[in-house]
Amino acid sequence: MKKRLPPLNWLRAFEASARLLNFTHAAQELNLTQAAISQQLKALESQLGTALFKRLPRGLELTEAGMSYFPVVRESVERLAAATDEIFGQGHRSALIVRTSLVFFTHWLAMRLPRFRALHPQVNLRIASNIWVDDSDSDADLDIRYGQGRWPGLKAERLTWDTLQPVCSPSLPTPERPLSRPLDLSRHELLHVLGYEEGWGYWLKKNRAESVDSSQGLQFDTLISALEVAELGQGVALARSSLVRHLLDSGRLIAPLANTVATQEAFYLVYAPHSMVNPDAAAFAEWLCQEALAFRDEASSGSAEDC
Repeated sequence: MKKRLPPLNWLRAFEASARLLNFTHAAQELNLTQAAISQQLKALESQLGTALFKRLPRGLELTEAGMSYFPVVRESVERLAAATDEIFGQGHRSALIVRTSLVFFTHWLAMRLPRFRALHPQVNLRIASNIWVDDSDSDADLDIRYGQGRWPGLKAERLTWDTLQPVCSPSLPTPERPLSRPLDLSRHELLHVLGYEEGWGYWLKKNRAESVDSSQGLQFDTLISALEVAELGQGVALARSSLVRHLLDSGRLIAPLANTVATQEAFYLVYAPHSMVNPDAAAFAEWLCQEALAFRDEASSGSAEDC
């Protein structure tokens, strides 16, 4: 039968006494009386059913059981003290929790975070990533969600203005299996992402390519997985343009078809109205919206130049 875990104050009394081998010094360190230390150690030994100290005329020694127990207790107390200081120590500020979809964080937000950190180094930021979760379970101060901007009781600031864009590895199109028109997709594996309202079926219909079987291919629960498989040359992913610009610029992916379709879905910064009372939340929201508008203006400028 397992022994009940001793109270923390008993363990702290044992750790200090075993380290210092002196009840008086241990009591001074813990701001207790020597009698209190002695009482806690006797209670600990009683619960464990064994003596931990040899009480000698000129001091203390650990018994074999005490010597075995001391390193474990000392490490546990030190780790608990370090964690407490790190999380709740002097000068601690509550973390600003920003919850975001994993693909938006990986392919858009992460590369921009250093700019926010440079502007607001005092903000203790915690990023909570997710794939698909129940929104009601969120304890985040700010949420970055994908949808059409309608969440009752919450404010939503649009962050992306995307087109749906087929992307694949540069090695995928070949003379035997070209990819120069929508109907050519019938010769390639389609990579689907669950959870999006506007997927391959929507894109094919908009491009009058309904004859392509939109049900075939691999399915994933996040665009991150689909993009990774596309990079490996295993199929064609239907990307949101804001998330793949850096992949296209670097040549890791190509967009072989000029047929893009505007999507009504987008990433939004979502929050309860009272969240803006928190100055850190207000600073992050303002910065993020400015970054999103700058990205949109840059994309529009690039499109105009391409024309």
